[in-house]
Amino acid sequence: MRPTPSTDTQRPPTITDVAREAKVGKTSVSRYLNGEFDSLSEALRLRIQQAIGTLGFRPNQMARGLKRGRTRMIGMVVADISNPYSVEVMRGVEAACQKQGFMLMVCNSDNQLELEKRYLDLLTNYRVEGLVINPIGLPEEDLASISNAGLPLVIIDRRAVHLQCDMVGLDNRQAAALATQHLLQQGFQAIHFFTEPIGQISSRSEREQALRQVVAAAGKGYSASTVELDMADSAALADALRKTLKSKKRSAIFAGNGRMLLNVALGLQQLGARWPEDIGLLGFDDPNWAALAGSGITGIRQPTFDIGHAALDFLVQRIDGIVSPARMQAFPGELIVRGSTGAPKNVTET
Repeated sequence: MRPTPSTDTQRPPTITDVAREAKVGKTSVSRYLNGEFDSLSEALRLRIQQAIGTLGFRPNQMARGLKRGRTRMIGMVVADISNPYSVEVMRGVEAACQKQGFMLMVCNSDNQLELEKRYLDLLTNYRVEGLVINPIGLPEEDLASISNAGLPLVIIDRRAVHLQCDMVGLDNRQAAALATQHLLQQGFQAIHFFTEPIGQISSRSEREQALRQVVAAAGKGYSASTVELDMADSAALADALRKTLKSKKRSAIFAGNGRMLLNVALGLQQLGARWPEDIGLLGFDDPNWAALAGSGITGIRQPTFDIGHAALDFLVQRIDGIVSPARMQAFPGELIVRGSTGAPKNVTET
């Protein structure tokens, strides 16, 4: 009597079951699954193929990969999956994975350092062949222990000073300088940088530094300030916006990322403030909704898909054995000008 295909209530069929059904040895089944068809006759291949179909056998790709030392899996840890930036970068990584024949495993650390560490341990234990990380602020020594263990690693949107690994992201200084120069050219005299806590996050500090350098070079009469905010503290945001709106100089808010830009725009709306009449508004990331808000919000567009794709390309080169000093690829930002930084009709520029 022929064995029946496995059902949900039965154990999954094994190589042994396939060999028994095809009346061949387990070695022949293994050769078939590994694509070693030259060592099998056509009749033998057909019997194994039929047995696999009859039993509904599905090989354990993880176990097979571990035996060969390859899993074809890439791990990715993102700081915040709700951030459109993270989603677009992930799309780039995934597209490159499909092209290169890898499977992507994504973990969202949700801006929690302990969760980030846990996911890195988990992915390492799953024997991924490489890691793409957009870290919250993980100490470099933790990342170094992963890299030193021989696991290829690429960091996105962060600059690690003492870590020898490839890095891909935006040219933050170029992009922030471009945005600041635009604001000054539009007649704004006070620029307020609204950002999440800067801490050790290089992308935020680089943007702030570039902004201040451009404003300082503009000379007397121009000023720059930094407002660091916890995104969950709506009261602190409202207070900061009220204070900014009272400035005697023509002021603009420069939001450090897309999430901050959204919160600032909503906060200004709740206070009844208009842009650019009452204040200028510009932000990083240029989310899709920015074109729909009032007269539109000026933004710095990042080539997020390309950043993700380039990160995976770097990683696969390391997996394939390329040896070179750590590489840094910084993409330029693009200024998208909309009405939020225009000259209001009731303001005469000097």
